[in-house]
Amino acid sequence: MSDARGSAIPETGGIANPPVIILIEPQLGDNIGKAARAMLNCGLVDLRLVRPRDGWPNERATANAAGADIVIDNAKVFERDEDAVADLNRVYVTTARTRDAIKPVFTPKGLAPELRSVVAKGEKVGVLFGPERTGVRNEHIAMADAVITVPLNPGFTSLNLAQAVLLIGYEWWQAGVDVPDYQMLMNDTFPATKEDLERLFVHLEHELYESGFYRVEAKRPNMARNIRNIFNRSNLTHQEVQTLRGMIVAMRGGKYKPED
Repeated sequence: MSDARGSAIPETGGIANPPVIILIEPQLGDNIGKAARAMLNCGLVDLRLVRPRDGWPNERATANAAGADIVIDNAKVFERDEDAVADLNRVYVTTARTRDAIKPVFTPKGLAPELRSVVAKGEKVGVLFGPERTGVRNEHIAMADAVITVPLNPGFTSLNLAQAVLLIGYEWWQAGVDVPDYQMLMNDTFPATKEDLERLFVHLEHELYESGFYRVEAKRPNMARNIRNIFNRSNLTHQEVQTLRGMIVAMRGGKYKPED
């Protein structure tokens, strides 16, 4: 699906008003572009810039956005911090230091369900990032409803702007999708059945016996069990079992005809 200019309309996870990203006094256009790219990776499209140092629009931002043009082209620029958040119901500020403020503190992972819950009620929310060199100031923390702190190496918590945006955006996106933590890519095959494996084992054990592999008969049962365990741990597919059986036949000088 495309807009009038032919650009892909971004997938926002079915959310009509995903969180706004607010960058206070961003410096290099490169950093803004990389942050925009991170945003669109995570279905975030509303970018607001407050006093960008090198002005706006910025060619370096467009280049570094790497195709996230919809974020760059629709970015809004503000002169005052207050104007950038004026239409929002809630604001969350990212910082490694709370500066003694009494505020709720979320990790990015903990914030994600909070954001999802608030947005589902129709409220508009924004996540505010401070200048790259100094981070947010006390007045930014004061205007926020809560603080976001990323639990990193206490001896080195520094993140670049795009990294920080991606961490927040990633957790937001993951909280709205149902993707298993692990899955096996099968392509055109399917997991081997126990019958597939049993045929492989019988075939292999017969050929091993015929080749003299089991030199000590008393050890044969235990060795056969160990061989079965090797293959049972391998999560073989039906096609892989057929391939293995073909290999066994080929090594014996025959030609294998795969079974259905």
